[in-house]
This record gives sequence, C-alpha cells and structure tokens, in this order.
Amino acid sequence: MNPVITPATPADIAELRQLYYAVYGPHYPVALGTDPAEMARLMADPHSLWLVGRCAGTGALTASAAIHGEPGSRIGRLEGIAVHPGHRSGGLAAALTEALCAGMLDTGRLDSVYATVRTVSSGPQRVVARNGFRPLGILPNAVDLRSRESLALYARHSEGVLDRRIPVTEVPAPLLPLLRTAEAALGIRYPAVRAAAGPLPAPAPQGAAERLEMIEAPGFVRRRFRERFPCAEGWFYPLHTPNVLLTPEDGRFEVYAYLNRAGGYASLLTAHPGPAAAAAYLEPVTRALARAGAGYVEALVPLAHREALSAFLAQGFVAGALYPAMRADGEGFHDYAVLSRSSERIDFRGVAVEPPLQPYLDCYTSAWASTHLPTSPEVAS
Repeated sequence: MNPVITPATPADIAELRQLYYAVYGPHYPVALGTDPAEMARLMADPHSLWLVGRCAGTGALTASAAIHGEPGSRIGRLEGIAVHPGHRSGGLAAALTEALCAGMLDTGRLDSVYATVRTVSSGPQRVVARNGFRPLGILPNAVDLRSRESLALYARHSEGVLDRRIPVTEVPAPLLPLLRTAEAALGIRYPAVRAAAGPLPAPAPQGAAERLEMIEAPGFVRRRFRERFPCAEGWFYPLHTPNVLLTPEDGRFEVYAYLNRAGGYASLLTAHPGPAAAAAYLEPVTRALARAGAGYVEALVPLAHREALSAFLAQGFVAGALYPAMRADGEGFHDYAVLSRSSERIDFRGVAVEPPLQPYLDCYTSAWASTHLPTSPEVAS
C-alpha cells in the first residue's frame, strides 16, 4: 500500500519526536528531531521542505525527511531521513527522498542537494543512490552517535550544473588522487590540473598562539560575524552559522567556527581579517576545539584557493571529499574540497561501504597514511 506523503505541520511535532527517538534513540544530535521550536521554524521556512509519510490504512506517521535550504543560497541539505523500525523495507525513505528532490531540484529552486549518510550499514547509501545522489567522499569520525561514526557525503545536482564548473589549473599534489577518484566516480574531468610547485608551507613555531580565547556566546558571535562579513563574499559554508569565536590574546586574528557539542564536531567557517591571518595557527585552533568536545573538525575550501588548501594540508588535515559545482558564481560554479582532522582514533573496521564509495575510502586511507605515518628515513632516524 502506497504511503500518504504530505508536508510536515506543527501538529506532527509530537509524533515526529517519537519517530526520531524510535529510530535514533536519545543520542540524535539534530534539532530537526528533538527541539520543538526549531522543528516548527523549519516547517515554516519558505526555503526548506519537510515531508512526512503516513500509513494509508491507519494514518500513523511512519517516515520523515527534509531538505533544508537557506536565503541567498542555492544549495540544500537532505537530512532527518527516518523510517519507523516496524515499516522498513517498504521503500518509504526512497519515496520521501524522491518527492523532496522533485519539489526542490526539479523545480529549479536549488542547484544541488547534499546528504551526509551513515555508514553503519549500507542501506542509507542505497537509498540516496537510488534517488540520483552520487558519492563525493568520506567524512571519518564525523559525528558522535553513542560512539564515533564516519559519514559518507553524497550529492545530487540539477541538470546541467556540473557542465558549468569553473576550471582550476593547479592544486597541491596531495589532492590529485582525490580529483582522479572523483573523475571516475562522477564522470567529470580535470584535464589541465597539475600539481602546484613547491613544498607545503610551514606551520607557526611550536608554542606560538597557544593561548587562544574561545568565546562561546552565540548571539555575540553572530553579531560580530555579521559586522566583519556584511556580505557573503568573505565566507561560504552553507547552512552553518558560527557560534564560537577563537582569538589570541592580542586579537590579531579571529577564527569563526560552528561547534556542535552534542554531535562532537566542529566546522571552521572563516577568519578575520582573512584566512591567511590564521592559516599558520590551525594546530592550536584545532586543539582548542578538541578540548571543547569536537573530536572531528572540518573545513570547506575552494579548490581554486591553493594557498588555503596547502595551509590545511600542512597542519594535518586530510581531504576526504570533493564537492563539484558547489557554489554559484555568475554563469559558473566553483568546486570545493572538504578537509578534516580527528583527535580520536579512526577505525574503519565497522564501516559498511557500497562499491561506488569504496574508491573514496581507499583514497582517504592512503592520504591519511601519507600525512600521519612516518616515512622509512624518519623511522630509521
């Protein structure tokens, strides 16, 4: 029997909270399934779409999913896919995902939609793959759900978007294997890209800028962020608003980040007066966020920004995913790389990986080993 799919309404909130508890237990770190006020705001958001599935016979709410958008951006996030344990294997997740994409991508409201998919089983990967999403990479240790879990990054683009990517000519050499992996997985090309000449930049001397102040006052941080960046030109991190600010005692730079304590992760959004001001101090920044509970720290960097990419790579970040045509710029689109560091042990033994995602996992493990394992001369010395 086909489910009845309708937009979520505030009257559904109580049932939705019960659904997310049944699926994820008490450790789900997303407001979409736990915070009634945030749930009501998302339902009323004209840039987002939240759908629920109900049993045609009983009217019971059995499934939920949403695409979360934001003003001024043409990228959305597929999130909150949940199907009641008693109603799985009936195609509910696929039906909801297809209905969401029809409403947000096929109508031209968005250029792309991404999803971060759990890897504790292969089912979630199959759901998004059946609905036109393709793998972009792996996010190791990305979230804490009872224990550390790695996520897979998938995306679906509107027709013609991938054909309008703005080309890049050179990237740091450690990124070339990821580009080749994306070429094979996505059918895109990087025909003229070469390895940038020269070694990676040296980080700041040991002990420099160690004493960072971290300001956790979300309202203040948002106001200061808007003062520093009145336009979107100085930053781009879809669907993330900074809630913490890190700065040395002399205030010569400010790093803006989003910290999710419940999920144990953080995203580095941007820095003032510019990313270059803090580029050499990523090590103490990352350590400060780790002390605050972020076992996983990630950054989203334009593929064309070679210097910024080099700075992250030089300080232990590893590129695990590539998001082609992520940001619109005039008639074209910029590609972005997702780089991350984990302060906790990465263990892929329990990861379930579908064949299309496997090359990204192989690419990441090789890049991580090149970054963090000593070479033969180092071992000998």
